[in-house]
Amino acid sequence: MPDSQPQPPAEPGGEAPRPAAHPAVVPGDGALVLGGARLADGRTVDVRLSGGHIEAVGTAGSLAPGPRVDLSGYLLLPAPAEPHAHGATALTAEADGPVSYAVEDVQRRATEAALLQLGHGATALRCHVRIGDVQGLRSLEAVLQARRALRGLTDLTAVAVPRLLTGVAGADGLALLRDAVKMGAAVGGCPDLDPDPTGFAEAALDLAAEYGCPVDLHTDGSDPARLARLAAMAGGLRPRVTLGPCGGLARLPRDLAVRAAEQLSAAGVTVVCLPQGDCGTLEQRGGRVSRCAPVRLLRAAGVRVAAGSGALRDAANPVGRGDPLEAAFLLASHGELRPEEAYEAVSGWARAAMGLPRVRVEAGFPAELLAVRGERVEGVLSLGYSRLVVHGGRVVARTSAVREYCDTSAAAAALDLPRQSSRGGGEPS
Repeated sequence: MPDSQPQPPAEPGGEAPRPAAHPAVVPGDGALVLGGARLADGRTVDVRLSGGHIEAVGTAGSLAPGPRVDLSGYLLLPAPAEPHAHGATALTAEADGPVSYAVEDVQRRATEAALLQLGHGATALRCHVRIGDVQGLRSLEAVLQARRALRGLTDLTAVAVPRLLTGVAGADGLALLRDAVKMGAAVGGCPDLDPDPTGFAEAALDLAAEYGCPVDLHTDGSDPARLARLAAMAGGLRPRVTLGPCGGLARLPRDLAVRAAEQLSAAGVTVVCLPQGDCGTLEQRGGRVSRCAPVRLLRAAGVRVAAGSGALRDAANPVGRGDPLEAAFLLASHGELRPEEAYEAVSGWARAAMGLPRVRVEAGFPAELLAVRGERVEGVLSLGYSRLVVHGGRVVARTSAVREYCDTSAAAAALDLPRQSSRGGGEPS
């Protein structure tokens, strides 16, 4: 299969042997030892998983034998989570003709997108799904079917996104949103696109309070007064209100942006930024260039910030990768966060925004882990191609990258450059 297509974990004996440098996928629900992994603090350890949790962490070679994956040369980290996905529209950029929103097509796209992001390391996804218009609740039904099909591989949750909630036209949207919440979706939407943004936000927050569910709203954040009203209303539901992508905050004068950040912090609102570009739910007007929210400014004001991927190869971003490590790379390379903080934005902070348990590579924590070839966070954000993903204590995905060079270069031989593979069939270095 092409590299861009998700591939299921290999069963024992199901494929030709791979180079020893790439850890094998070991299925099963019993205890599993991840051996010789490097942690972010520099230690090399064995990690035993059992019952969906980390059972023990010991020095390399110290844990009892049994099913084992050799992670020598890999950095072991808490797994990323994806707080802002659009699975219903994913992978449509190259569609010939109009995009189909038949239930089976949306389910296929949402499933494939979730598997692609799982391969990158995201073991939990929050998928924003439009409801209303001619589609009604069909796209949401399809995403919920994808969630059931993916159980055991990744955790997928849905956010229902109505177009309008106010006035006569918004009555149908509010009724559909209520039905969507009863189906298990969180409350979403785009106040900026409603004729009455404050009324939209009030209706959404009231419904969420009634059903005790999270709220995740799209907003550009470029109107300080509107953002202040939204923050004031959201304070009653803290900390279950998320806003994003808030790229408009980066276009405000600094004093206004700081004041808005302080109001968001006081309200306990979480901001999910999209370093890889905005999503299609916010309709861009006037050829405006999208920008990432000012993460450093928000963090300085005490705002909880997470990073998501947004569009995945759809009309809003035809080259979107849905890779959390790329989102972290962009935050670090643009100087918004230090590399360790940038990774936390797509991992621990993203999980907190989604209401998921905290993960640390310590006994007792959930076994939601990502192993990436490399020694330090900076390195894996730069060149972290080979990855192994653990969800619920099981290895559920693996990506093995092999780089080859021609053996005819005398300069390469003289410099003793490292190779992962050679045409002569030798062992990778």
